[in-house]
This record gives sequence, structure tokens and C-alpha cells, in this order.
Amino acid sequence: MAAQALTLLREVARLEAPLEELRALHSVLQAVPLNELREQAAELRLGPLFSLLNENHREKTTLCVSILERLLQAMEPVHVARNLRVDLQRGLTHPDDSVKILTLSQVGRIVENSDAVTEILNNAELLKQIVYCIGGENLSVAKAAIKSLSRISLTQAGLEALFESNLLDDLKSVMKTNDIVRYRVYELIVEISSVSSESLNYCTTSGLVTQLLRELTGEDVLVRATCIEMVTSLAYTHHGRQYLAQEGVIDQISNIIVGADSDPFSSFYLPGFVKFFGNLAVMDSPQQTCERYPVFMEKVFEMIESQDPTMIGVAVDTVGILGSNVEGKQVLQKTGTRFERLLVRLGHQAKNASMELKIRCLDAISSLLYLPPEQQTDDLLRMTESWFSSLSRDPLELFRGISSQPFPELHCAALKVFTAIANQPWAQKLMFNSPGFVEYVVDRSVEHDKASKDAKYELVKALANSKTITEIFGNPNYLRLRTYLSEGPYYVKPISTTAVEGAE
Repeated sequence: MAAQALTLLREVARLEAPLEELRALHSVLQAVPLNELREQAAELRLGPLFSLLNENHREKTTLCVSILERLLQAMEPVHVARNLRVDLQRGLTHPDDSVKILTLSQVGRIVENSDAVTEILNNAELLKQIVYCIGGENLSVAKAAIKSLSRISLTQAGLEALFESNLLDDLKSVMKTNDIVRYRVYELIVEISSVSSESLNYCTTSGLVTQLLRELTGEDVLVRATCIEMVTSLAYTHHGRQYLAQEGVIDQISNIIVGADSDPFSSFYLPGFVKFFGNLAVMDSPQQTCERYPVFMEKVFEMIESQDPTMIGVAVDTVGILGSNVEGKQVLQKTGTRFERLLVRLGHQAKNASMELKIRCLDAISSLLYLPPEQQTDDLLRMTESWFSSLSRDPLELFRGISSQPFPELHCAALKVFTAIANQPWAQKLMFNSPGFVEYVVDRSVEHDKASKDAKYELVKALANSKTITEIFGNPNYLRLRTYLSEGPYYVKPISTTAVEGAE
């Protein structure tokens, strides 16, 4: 089969307009295993196929791209980098985006290979073309270019090629295309900066990080909203947070939140700024963050009371992030009655809001109430029990009611709340004393889709693996849970048939 493909490939090379041969070659290649093609890789001559890409013929281009995709996969990245460099360069300037994507996927393979990547680094023209692909209209082309450049910059040689040559001027030139392209370059810079302190140093020296931060704290509210997402990505790394703190950026973000009350356009950027502090709190220390930037918590409490679903959603997500660890839970607990009111609001929204906001509320509630077994002190168990009680008059029934609605996402989110509290003794007592609840847990007929079956299985597992379950649920119920667990999430009870005498 591989031999037949080689013969067809040679025929393609000899003919001027080999559409039929291209179709035949395409058809044959689908059936040739890749390992067979690899054995013949040395004999593959792809120049004619690349040449055909220059003809303005849609079907030929589509066939050639598909054929080249298959044949190039059979070649070692080093071979592609050394022998097809001119073709790769042409591919990056081709008017058809599918050709650019094909070429960039090969560049992607090359930069992943430590032996081949030097071939790219030594090819200034090719690197320049990759940079200019960021400015293209097609997002897939731009993303592939960003990914390749990001991968190249993982080595010292790559950082030098990108930031200590004319390539930096090309990057700055591409940024001038339009706002969208400028943000793409920022995205690349943040991605590179996030790798290490050294990478960040190269990016700051280039002036591009400073430019991003200037836009973040500038007057354009829409630009702020976009830039804060990128700065939040930088803050995910320890060295990134250190840099932002040293440059006074975190203080500036806090001051902008303080001034947001008098800004009629603050709703554009406020959600992103609050999310920034929510992530910062979890990555560093919730207590230190909330003490140093009190406006952050103040704004979260304000937002959850607002009538704007966007603001409520961000506040809900932020509370969920903040309360995902014990220190964050304790910070929230210290706010006293304000947090109690927030919990009441959370329970109300979980029942009455739009579908999307209900799910976000249920996710936040799960995050707030979950306590790992090793952290279940008497004080913390009393705290989660009081939080659960604050959500509604009868919170267990509230979530059971939500879980009975015919929407799988909602059903799973409600089951997740039960799973979060399932290993806490106070919750097990509530479940056991709630009429029909144990039966509901082991009833397989309630769940109809895979996600729901998986969510129910997680609940059963959390209950069955708890140290206090036998004592609270009793041995017969414990055995029912263990049976459910051993049968797996998708078990279907066999239907027994009884033979009746005389029946056919």
C-alpha cells in the first residue's frame, strides 16, 4: 500500500495538473498505516506538492494540504526543518489559511523537538513570518503562531532570538495592526513571562510588560477589562505576583476598585478586578490579602446584593474560590453577620436565579461547605453546619428539590452540594433523619445520563468511605451503599422473567 502511494506521488510530480492523481493519492493514503509511511520517508519527495499549493485552485489546495499533513507526519521533525525550510517559509505567507495552519503545525512539531528547534532559531526569516502570523485575521493561525513562539522561548537561545534581535521590532510592528492583535501579543508576552523569573526579565526589558500595565491602569475602561485577564494570568505564578507587588500594580488595582463607585463605567472592568483579588487570595494568603486590601471583600459583599446578574455571578464565584480552603473559610467567618446575609442571598439565588447563576451558586456552596477529613475539627464542623443552616429554612429539601428538576447540569450541581457535606457527621444525621433520603441516594432510577450517574456515584462513595457512616446510617444502609459502590456507577439491575406454563 505504501509502495502504491509512492508511485502515485511520483506521477503527481510528472503531471502539470494532476487532479485525478491527487484524488487517488489522497484516497490511498487514508489506508496506509503511518508506520509504513515512516519506513518510506526517505523516498518521499514533497516539493511538487508544495509547488501545487501556489496554483489558485481550491480543490487542489485542499487535497494537497490533506496529503501533506499525512506525509509530513511520517517524517522526523529534524528532516522537515532541514530539508523543507524554504517550503515552510512560503507556507507561512500563503493566502490560504489552511496552508498556514498546516505549516504552523509542522513548526509546532519542530519546536517540540530539542534537536530540530535550533534549525528554526537559525532561520531569522522563518521566525519573522511566524511573528507576522499573529497579525492575521484567522484566529487559529494566530493561536498556532503564539503557541510556537511560546514554545521556542522555553530555551535561553529562544529568548535571545525573540528579544535580542530584530524580531522584537517585528513584534512591536505587528502590535500596531489593531487592538485585537495587540492583545494577542500581550497574551504571548504573559505566557512567556509566566515560565520563570528569567523569562519575565526578558519580557520586562523589552518594554512590553510595562506597556501592558500602563494600559491596565489607563483611562480606557474596555482596555482595562481585557488587560486585567492577562495580568491575572501572570499573577498565577509566584515570580509574577512578586513583580506585580514590587511595581505597585496590586495597590493600583485596589485604588481603582476604591474609585469605582464614582465611575459610571466601572461595571466593564470591576468583575475582572475583583476576580484578580479572589485568585490572589487563594494563591497567596486569604487572610493577608483581605487584611491588606479590605476594599476587595467590601466590594464582594456589595456585588452579591446588587441586581446585576453579572456582578452577582462574579461575587458568587469569588466567594467560592475564597472559601475553597480553610484559611479562606475562616476569613469569611470573621465577617460575622455580613457573611450570614451573604449565605441567605446565596440560598435564595440557588433557588430563584437563572439556570447559569443557579449552577454557579451551587458550585460556590459546595466549595464553601467541603471540609477534608483531616481538617474536621469540632469548631470547623460547627461552622459548616451553621453555614448550611443559614442557606434556607430547610436546606436539605432545597437542594433535593433542585436535584429533582429535569436539567442534568442542575441535578449534578445539587448532588455536588450533598457530596461536599457527605463526610461530615452533622450532615449524615440530617440525611438519615430526612424521610426517604437514604432511599433517594441508593435509587438508580433517578439518574438518566452519564454525568448524573457519575455525580450520584461520587455522593455514594463519599458517604460509604466516611468513618462515621455505619454509626449514623446503621449497618444495613452502610451495606446498601457498599453494594452500590461495588456495582459501579452504570449498573443496571437485570429484569427477571418468570416462565408461565402453557405460554409460548
